[in-house]
Formats: sequence, C-alpha cells, structure tokens
Amino acid sequence: MALTPEDVRSVGSLARLALTDNETERFTHHLNGLLEQFARLQELDTEGVPPTSHAVPVAAALREDLVRPSLPREAVIAMGPQVDEDLGGFIVPQVLGE
Repeated sequence: MALTPEDVRSVGSLARLALTDNETERFTHHLNGLLEQFARLQELDTEGVPPTSHAVPVAAALREDLVRPSLPREAVIAMGPQVDEDLGGFIVPQVLGE
C-alpha cells in the first residue's frame, strides 16, 4: 500500500503541520520508501528467532551490589559543616515552609 500526497497532508494536518507542496512530495517519497523496507522485513523468516529488545547484547555497567562495612557514624558526622551534637545529625537549611 503506497501513501498518496493526500494521505501525507491528512497526517500532517492531524499533527498540526502546514506542509508545502514540496514538503508533501518529499515526505510522500520518504514514507513510501520506509513502507517498502518494512514490507521487505515482513518477508523474512523469523521462525525460531527469539525476540530481543536490543540489536546487540546489553550488560549493566553497574558494579555488583556487595554488603561492605560502612564508615563509622562519628567519622561521617565530623565531616558535616554544621552538626547537632544532641541529635547526632547534620543541620541543613529549611527548604519547606512551616
């Protein structure tokens, strides 16, 4: 099924695009080329080919999540610019109204 310039104008109108005659002709040609390539892909025998989400294998670039000892609380609190000694936590500026 080939698209006509009227089809392209109709879709352009739905997308709220004001296409010139030159653009309509160019897009008609490009879209029909894409549809031809999709039709060729439909002819491929994909029986037994597992579905994939990527063209190449993708591995997470994250490190393994391992349980490790953390810094001592006192060492972390000592790094803060303002510390509440009684609560043992950082003092930060208020960001929400009361």
